Amino acid sequence: MPIAFNEPLSFLQRITEYMEHVDLIHRASCQPQALERMQCVAAFAVSAVASQWERTGKPFNPLLGETYELIREDLGFRFISEQVSHHPPISAFYSEGLHQDFLFHGSIYPKLKFWGKSVEAEPRGTITLELLKHNEAYTWTNPTCCVHNVIIGKLWIEQYGTVEIVNHRTGDKCVLHFKPCGLFGKELHKVEGHIQDKNKKKLFMIYGKWTECLWGIDPAAYESFKKRERRGDLLSKPQPDDSSQKADGDVADAVPEVQETVQVIPGSKLLWRVNTRPPNSAQMYNFTSFTVSLNELQSGMEKTLAPTDCRLRPDIRGMENGDMDLASQEKERLEEKQREARRERAKQEAEWQTRWFHQGSNPHTGAPDWLYAGGYFERNFSRCPDIY
Repeated sequence: MPIAFNEPLSFLQRITEYMEHVDLIHRASCQPQALERMQCVAAFAVSAVASQWERTGKPFNPLLGETYELIREDLGFRFISEQVSHHPPISAFYSEGLHQDFLFHGSIYPKLKFWGKSVEAEPRGTITLELLKHNEAYTWTNPTCCVHNVIIGKLWIEQYGTVEIVNHRTGDKCVLHFKPCGLFGKELHKVEGHIQDKNKKKLFMIYGKWTECLWGIDPAAYESFKKRERRGDLLSKPQPDDSSQKADGDVADAVPEVQETVQVIPGSKLLWRVNTRPPNSAQMYNFTSFTVSLNELQSGMEKTLAPTDCRLRPDIRGMENGDMDLASQEKERLEEKQREARRERAKQEAEWQTRWFHQGSNPHTGAPDWLYAGGYFERNFSRCPDIY
């Protein structure tokens, strides 16, 4: 893909954006009741995809062996990720609370489908959050992300699919439906779902938008409100207008109008609200304040970073500095260097050795996963490959 489609970050840095609302994990850890903890975890799972709103730039594909670390003492966590496979592309990550309150880890291999006018990214791979104080583990998979109008028209993004978060200690489950846009754009960005116990009894209803906020309420109050709403809506319900449907052709998918913000049901509890983006975000690839700092290379940092860290990638750095020609040349050079290294390994019949993660089974689901081998923050980088 031409570099003009990119944003100046690696996919490993994009994954790190899951941590923007890490305060929800700290809050979950402090809750004495399992239901309150699940509410915070559900809010965290939704917040983890919120930064994708209007982010139509494609992150750079990580090179095999590329890494990214982030330590945020102010937010109470440290994070490490590594590109562990190139075909298929798999990114593994591991994060821990600096106060030993949580572990957050997983591996992601986006399955891309090209539908002519849109590109769909299905993020396969399990995400695991462990709340150490409560001896609890939660697992889930992210929703599907779709970018519309990749050939013609204004790019726009939606996320859809069902996310199931399981508490492996209690058997509680949170089921969240990320709604597809729908014919009139009425469902755009909406999330609806519930928390149920192991006997499938609904304990709590959740609703909101992944771009904005998430609210929760008691099931009885929710049902009562919905009944009243249905009674009031019977007369004014719009009928689908067949004439507005266009045949598929070289016509862009209409960008849906963003509907009114979330209608709050009386008695609801706010679970999460998105951070306001910086005023010049639109000129900076629609980055959030958290994202803007991810590629920052502070003075003296090079001495402590692994030589494989994304911040040292010359093509991304060139693009960030506005030198698109240099960025394009460097991207080509790095990709050719990677291909040459692969040919060399094939000649010698040598297997690629990952540095910080190893293949195994997820301890809670039994599914294949990439697990952190430990040792990164001891900073022995002598065995790191030369990828740049």
